Amino acid sequence: MNRPLLSAAALAASLFLVGCASLAPELPQAAPETPAQWPLPPTTGATTYLSTAQTAPADTDASTVAAADIGWRDFFADARLQELIARALHNNRDLRTAVLNVEKARAQYGIQRADRLPSLGAGAQAVRSGGDAPQVPQIYTANLNAQFELDLFGRVRSLTDAALARYLATDEARRATQLSLVAQVAQVYLALGTDQALQGIAQATYENQQASYKLTEQRKRLGAVSALDLSQARTLLETARTDAARFAGQVAQDINALTLLVGQPVEAALLPAKRLDPQASGLQALPAGLPSEVLLLRPDILQAEQQLRAANANIGAARAAFFPSISLTASAGTSSTELSGLFNNGSFGWSFIPSINIPIFQGGRLQAGLDSSIADRDIMLAQYEKSIQSGFREVADALALSHTLAEQGRAQKALLDAASQAHALSEARYKAGQDSYLTLLDAQRTLYAAQQSLAATELQTQSNRVTLYKVLGGGWLEQTAQR
Repeated sequence: MNRPLLSAAALAASLFLVGCASLAPELPQAAPETPAQWPLPPTTGATTYLSTAQTAPADTDASTVAAADIGWRDFFADARLQELIARALHNNRDLRTAVLNVEKARAQYGIQRADRLPSLGAGAQAVRSGGDAPQVPQIYTANLNAQFELDLFGRVRSLTDAALARYLATDEARRATQLSLVAQVAQVYLALGTDQALQGIAQATYENQQASYKLTEQRKRLGAVSALDLSQARTLLETARTDAARFAGQVAQDINALTLLVGQPVEAALLPAKRLDPQASGLQALPAGLPSEVLLLRPDILQAEQQLRAANANIGAARAAFFPSISLTASAGTSSTELSGLFNNGSFGWSFIPSINIPIFQGGRLQAGLDSSIADRDIMLAQYEKSIQSGFREVADALALSHTLAEQGRAQKALLDAASQAHALSEARYKAGQDSYLTLLDAQRTLYAAQQSLAATELQTQSNRVTLYKVLGGGWLEQTAQR
């Protein structure tokens, strides 16, 4: 390599080292204006925010384990549910699409990052041209070409930073998809168990009322009861039969939803055999005074933050477009009129072509591009703040319900006990001839409604625990993180 080419290479290297200054502004600070602590109801205890039915592993300090660090295998105690979640994480098509989106974003980042390095290529060419001349000239060439843009004002760097932030945002979207998938599988599984229980309650009530209706028919033929009593007996019978059919349809829909989430047919052995124990799914007690800043670790909020970073980096690229851009092109190779003489002495040649592009008049295109980038950044900032506010509300709502539902569950159990006792007394008084059949029918309806309400309340309680686990960032780890 001769002296001019060495000088050109040294110039390019020096410009590369002093360049790459970014014109991106400082990342704006979000101001979601959320309280530092959760707005818990006045009846909420100071230290027990969540159910403590499920304990942490023996070697884990329960007071220091955050919800996001509790593995879903430790949170969900049901072995069937654990197997369904594991299958869903392997087969679910939405999660698979999210993973592929991450791979695509990573490839796009690799493409953009390559612009920060010189491109080098080699080529060979044979040119044969003719005309009126009797001799047809032909030239053989072999060249090594290099191109590089001096990123003096950080345009390429800003675009690379934006691509990196988009890649990271896509990865956080994948994590958010996994958290949602784990929660959805658990919610559908719990709903399926409850619908099966409600179907069983309706079927048992129908069978009991069917026997009672036949007995009432016999008493009607003997003249012991009126036609009105017989009609009244039939009302609860048909109500229970209607409910049994309705819940059978809901059970079938729940199984279909579970199959879609898992991504493959679910065998009967993995379906809930009965309504789950309310204590089967528990969450560690949160430490007293848990700050609302824990929301910043949620993947959907981290995704919004990375999208804000990408939009902010695009402002730097838009600013750099106002300044000149310098490109360096170098080529070295050989040429000859004969293929055999392509590498002979005297056939070597080189060229070095620096070029500069200075924007003078663009009709307002550059300013409009900058204004658009700033607007995009402000939109992303507002969405980032909204995601924090939405996350705060989700956690606050779940915390509030965690205690009101507990009290509601206790009241529903007391109501069921009272309804059961009232039904037993009413039935005894009816058989003794002290009460009318209408009084007994009202007691049966109250008992039936109390059984259904308790099942629905238990489902809502369990679903709220799953929701709280999800909104606090739980569901990413398979096993509880050890401290």
